[in-house]
Amino acid sequence: MLKVVAVIPARLNSTRLPRKLLLDINGKPMIQHVYENVLKANLDDVVVACDHMEIFECVEAFDGKAIMTSVDHINGTSRIAEVAKKLEADVILNVQGDEPLIDSNVINRLLEGFKDPSCQMATLKTEIINNDEVKDPNCVKVITDMNNNAIYFSRYPLPYLREEREHRFFKHIGIYAYRKDFLIKYVKFEPTPLELCESLEQLRVLENGYKIKILETSQDMIGIDTPEDLDRIREILNDSKKN
Repeated sequence: MLKVVAVIPARLNSTRLPRKLLLDINGKPMIQHVYENVLKANLDDVVVACDHMEIFECVEAFDGKAIMTSVDHINGTSRIAEVAKKLEADVILNVQGDEPLIDSNVINRLLEGFKDPSCQMATLKTEIINNDEVKDPNCVKVITDMNNNAIYFSRYPLPYLREEREHRFFKHIGIYAYRKDFLIKYVKFEPTPLELCESLEQLRVLENGYKIKILETSQDMIGIDTPEDLDRIREILNDSKKN
């Protein structure tokens, strides 16, 4: 059996919503909601990779596990790689700290990709139901080959429909899992041209000739970047308590 550890990268000073991981959502800080939901998945351990003592102390206060990292990481992937080097694990799961509604079933679905011994990295897609998202650059689209490996990720609609026809468009869900050795190798790659054009880090993997396994899920994700997003999450959790 593969040993799987989830690492939640946690940066205090988020740009669009300052200190968002510590914001209260129905009596708990956001990072606690994420941590507790991830714990429900089929994992061996969960740890938060922190860049600030406030987050470290917050996680310890709800009896979670936290590790301090360098403040100089350029992104969350680099941050989790620092922690991964210290962990005994075969697979590292990367879950963002601003996904308080993350479902453990989605995580378990992602990990099915590693039933294939050749899988080095996996992520998720879900069918786009709202047509407005197809043209929304904030909604990242993904297309795959016949073996469910990623061909390309883009903020542009993929594929372009030259003629009007029925087609299923897919949104990329930003949860990743990597074999530990591949993750440590991957973060040493230099930024690549398509990655820089699209501002999509995962393209660096494809441009270096590696495959990304894509698994489909019916569940979408709701991240938090604005005060409006935060209010929406609070309403959803309030409604779930009533039902």
